[in-house]
Amino acid sequence: MSRVKDEVLTANVRYASDFGDKGNLPMPPGRCFAVLTCMDARLDPAKFAGLSEGDAHVIRNAGGRASDDAIRSLVISYKLLGTKEWFIIHHTDCGMETFNNEIMTNLLNSSLETATVDASGWHDHGAGPGSPEGGYINWLTISNQAKSVLEDVTRVREHPLVPANIPIYGYIYDCKTGKLIEVPEATTAGAAA
Repeated sequence: MSRVKDEVLTANVRYASDFGDKGNLPMPPGRCFAVLTCMDARLDPAKFAGLSEGDAHVIRNAGGRASDDAIRSLVISYKLLGTKEWFIIHHTDCGMETFNNEIMTNLLNSSLETATVDASGWHDHGAGPGSPEGGYINWLTISNQAKSVLEDVTRVREHPLVPANIPIYGYIYDCKTGKLIEVPEATTAGAAA
């Protein structure tokens, strides 16, 4: 067994031993809101948003972007589970700012092994083979955090499956301070009608 797998399973045994009545939590989130944020390991939505099990839906992907799948999850969150407010939260020092679609496509064309990055950019040292399939994906990279938050809030707000009465808030999590910084233009764009 790998060390990581052993650590995860050991931690789960400790967690499950004191699970208590959490097994009785209802499926709908108790605080009736959802968060779309990045998968970055430095972000802990439970801590920065004061969440406990059962409080809110947390949807995570690379960059916290409003991809089709993220919007699918938000619509399910509202339509079937009753959330009434949504937060879209990107963050400083995001890895999605370090490449673009062309770089990712080229890296994947070269090999499927892990690439490295240094001051001069991304490098693939893999032996190959790679795959051209990466060229068919929009990797939803980020060139400007405030702009990407505004784009994502606007995309969600204008989606035909999203009701106008759901407020959508836009924030950037500061990885150096732990603070949420509002993107006022995004929150304005996401205002409920």
